[in-house]
Amino acid sequence: MARLLRILAITLITAGLVLLADIGITLAYEEPISSVHAAIQQRQAESELEETEARYAATAAAGRGLTRRGRERRIAKLARRFGRRVGEGEAIGRIRAAEIGLDTVVVQGTDTASLRIGPGHFSETSFPGEDGTVGIAGHRTTDGAPFRHADSLERGDRIVLEMPYATFAYRVQGTEIVDPSEIGVVRDVGYERLVLSSCHPLYSASQRLIVYARMVSETPGAQGRS
Repeated sequence: MARLLRILAITLITAGLVLLADIGITLAYEEPISSVHAAIQQRQAESELEETEARYAATAAAGRGLTRRGRERRIAKLARRFGRRVGEGEAIGRIRAAEIGLDTVVVQGTDTASLRIGPGHFSETSFPGEDGTVGIAGHRTTDGAPFRHADSLERGDRIVLEMPYATFAYRVQGTEIVDPSEIGVVRDVGYERLVLSSCHPLYSASQRLIVYARMVSETPGAQGRS
């Protein structure tokens, strides 16, 4: 009997230590189990995106010899065409922000399954290159926590959206904390901008952290990770 009690005690202590370790890792960085799944999903999305980029390479390159206005019109046309063809959960591009170590594949859609792969594009908002607001949502503690440090972005920081048809650079304008019901943050404002959305504070969905960024340049084709 005493032996069984010791075994039970050791088992409970071990389980407790594992639980504490999991909590500690989550507090220090991100939820570990969903992060492993997200990493696998990201690798698959990366392969999918590379295939899409290869299909658009020649089409995108053809726009580099045009005038600025010609390039803008061509990119807008490609953006509309691309938007009609992608489905929920499909890889559509990459988002990079060196200041917070962000470099990940973006997918179409913000449903639960899509956000488990990576940041998701709000399907009701514009695609980069169309005249409007591009909305992207991402987790801060689960599923790879791509937007973990989004609250550290400051005015002037650079964010890049690399789409198969063109690459877009944005400069952060500022951040804001809003209620989850505040859908006006992704409204069109008369110029091309990017809006990032994520839960706030950490480990809570009571509010939303919003990052606003204005587009400053667009270049035909995907530019790679350099």
